Amino acid sequence: MCANEKNHWYAGGLRFGCRRCGNCCSGPNEGYIWITRPEVERLADYLKVTVGDLRTKYLKRVGLRTSIREDAGSKDCIFLREVEGQRRCIIYPVRPNQCRTWPFWPENLKGPEAWNRARVKCSGINQGKSYKYEEIEAIRKQKNGWPDAK
Repeated sequence: MCANEKNHWYAGGLRFGCRRCGNCCSGPNEGYIWITRPEVERLADYLKVTVGDLRTKYLKRVGLRTSIREDAGSKDCIFLREVEGQRRCIIYPVRPNQCRTWPFWPENLKGPEAWNRARVKCSGINQGKSYKYEEIEAIRKQKNGWPDAK
């Protein structure tokens, strides 16, 4: 056990197994789905559109940052779609780092209460794979979830 580990409530690890339900991508509240320039390029390539067309149709500027648009009514990510009767992320293989690091976000790791509040929306929390403290910290701290990122 490293020195920092004993200071965290999740030192014994946490369980999470993505159910691919789309609840983490849905409203009812408005939010931001931050996406970086390399992720924009990767997404444009995946969708086979130009970066300009991607920005016009699917992205919005928020100050100096870029966010994926949400459906105006539901506040769901616009890439959360009905596929074979279930809500699915249609960009899952190239989803932004923000999406890749769920639920190990700093606000969800503040304490057991915050983790369990996130569980209300995400049934995969406290289920599935057991993540060790070191794995959680690596995910929490990553700035880019892509192996080829510089």
